[in-house]
Amino acid sequence: MSIIRIAIPVIALFVGGWLTFDGARALVSGDYVTARSGPNAGRLGPWSKIVSAIGVEPRSTGMKCFHVILGILWLISAAMFFARPRLGWLALAGCSISSLWYLPVGTVLSLIELGLLFLPFTRNLK
Repeated sequence: MSIIRIAIPVIALFVGGWLTFDGARALVSGDYVTARSGPNAGRLGPWSKIVSAIGVEPRSTGMKCFHVILGILWLISAAMFFARPRLGWLALAGCSISSLWYLPVGTVLSLIELGLLFLPFTRNLK
């Protein structure tokens, strides 16, 4: 199995796991994981400015639920990639595109995931 075929679901598990964890934690405890000290203590990442700009409160219950749902979709897509590579490819591409707003790490990992998915080797999976 090639390293690319392993890297694709690993990235998906990381992004999906983090979105699910952070969103679920925020639903239970009331807030996302943030820095505890320093100049960014209590501040959300740059993604919060993007969602605020479109009129969504970053700390709203709806946004927290969106984190969890998107995270679960990433995890399901990673499993699909093993079971049905073509369907999993489409699902992972959709999750990657849907996560481009999640600056900075989510955006970078989504772009890497899209790059790997669009390599000729992975586009032709059966």
